[in-house]
Amino acid sequence: MQKIEASIDYHSIGRSYQRKRGKYKEYLWAYLFISAPILGFLLFAFIPLSFSVYVSFTQYSGYQTPVFQGADNYSRLLTKDPLFWKTLFNTFYSALGIPIGMVIALGIAMSLNQKIRGIQFFRTVFFLPTISSVVALTLLWKWMFNSEYGMLNYLLDLIGIHGPAWLSSERWAMPAMIIQGVWGGLGFHMVLYLAALQGVPKSLYESAEMDGANGWQRFLRITIPCISPTTLFILITSIIGAMQDFPRFQIMTEGGPNYSTTTIVYYLFQNAFRYMEMGYASAMAWVLGILIMMITLLNFWMSKRWVHYE
Repeated sequence: MQKIEASIDYHSIGRSYQRKRGKYKEYLWAYLFISAPILGFLLFAFIPLSFSVYVSFTQYSGYQTPVFQGADNYSRLLTKDPLFWKTLFNTFYSALGIPIGMVIALGIAMSLNQKIRGIQFFRTVFFLPTISSVVALTLLWKWMFNSEYGMLNYLLDLIGIHGPAWLSSERWAMPAMIIQGVWGGLGFHMVLYLAALQGVPKSLYESAEMDGANGWQRFLRITIPCISPTTLFILITSIIGAMQDFPRFQIMTEGGPNYSTTTIVYYLFQNAFRYMEMGYASAMAWVLGILIMMITLLNFWMSKRWVHYE
């Protein structure tokens, strides 16, 4: 009996060992598969972010050893650099195109949400700018805004209006950038709104029509609430994109004239790679990041009043 019990215990231990070994193999393969994204996050996100936090408290040119100087960069940024506040104002000024673009995109989406012949062609045409090169489109608009031979001023001349010097005028440079930005975002926003409109239950419109609601009432009471989650998504992503907008301004105006189109990210770029003040640029980046986070949280908090998920 003792031998049999010993034999049973031995086999039980063996099976337990095999199960544990199998689990360890599963864990090993699991860690192996997630190692790539984890290493990517550590190398390209966590470590650079941590280093930038440290650098923001130092005087650092990118070539020499960082010299710790406390919160001097933040103090200089917030109290001694009027150009920072000007570029921050320019950034919010350029963001005025967001609600304009959302309204136009919704109007286009509603027009393209009709069952008419050839509608797929028009959907493709409106979406083409989204998949095109930003540099190519920006160069195209730079030519269109040219005050001497640009297409926009040529069309204005045809109706007796003398077009302004769009990109070389402090008054008109930012409105020109807003026009180009609205046009560039229409395709993506239109597709999102079109998908949201197609998800609105037809029964709601039928019930409202039977109750005597006109088209405008159906739009306000049914369409707008049903697509409000999409509106929130477009609003938040557009604000984040506007706060980080850089290549258009670099190519079209280079921040001019007289810093009238210098956004905060372009100013950050100048400090980091033209003036070689990496510490100051890092402080600016973290102030911008905190500002974006605050605006995003504010949008989520306010969305409780107007976004409907049912």
